Amino acid sequence: MKFLLIFFCFLSFLLTYAQQAETNQRYSTFTIDAPQLKTKKKIWVYLPKDYENSNKKYPVIYMHDGQNLFDAKTSYVGEWNIDETLDSINAKVIVIGIEHGGEKRIEELTPFPHAKYGGGKADDYLDFLVNTLKPHIDKTYRTKTKAKNTAIFGSSLGGLISFYAALKYPEVFGKVGCFSPAFWFNRNELNELMQKTTTFKTKIYFLCGDNEGDADVVPDMENVVKWVNSKRCECKKLNKSIIIKGGQHNEKLWRENFKNAYLWLF
Repeated sequence: MKFLLIFFCFLSFLLTYAQQAETNQRYSTFTIDAPQLKTKKKIWVYLPKDYENSNKKYPVIYMHDGQNLFDAKTSYVGEWNIDETLDSINAKVIVIGIEHGGEKRIEELTPFPHAKYGGGKADDYLDFLVNTLKPHIDKTYRTKTKAKNTAIFGSSLGGLISFYAALKYPEVFGKVGCFSPAFWFNRNELNELMQKTTTFKTKIYFLCGDNEGDADVVPDMENVVKWVNSKRCECKKLNKSIIIKGGQHNEKLWRENFKNAYLWLF
């Protein structure tokens, strides 16, 4: 009997703790139709701590791979701790996390098809983001809607599509977080696109590790940085490039460097 009493007390504690954790959750979610992708997308929303007690408008960061941003339970590789990080510095920003397409992730996050891996449907994904999701967010929340207040941020393929989004939609995205960008996936096509691009005004934060398991990550990123610098005077300080010694291609690298990227971009 004592054992049962202790067990049920412990069970009650766990349930109460779980309910409190749910109550204290610093993000919400909703589902939206994505007709461009012929599916529905789960969306994560982080609001700054003072959002409910103010009438202010806030800049917005759109981030890929929403499953990995806020909760280790929805990520098979660990989370970025976005909410804890931004709360710790009282960040005045809204974050919108976009669910990746699972087995269709490569399709959604790559601009051009790869001979071996396929993909190449990023235009549809960005069409959804720009013409379906962003209007909904701007209508639902108090946002600063101009490009200078709108960022797009991702890692790996998410870094690739974030840079591509800056080339395709400079009037929408004025800031980019580009972590461990998988430029190798569309290296040739991206180089051709950059050659055709005459101006580049987007503020952009590049970051990768020197131990990511792919020898091309650093030189590919440096090539893109060199191109960006050729389009404007470095004196404007509109881009920053960081290479982390020993940094690997994982959430740990991106989690530990997100705060600095946010503070520099905003």
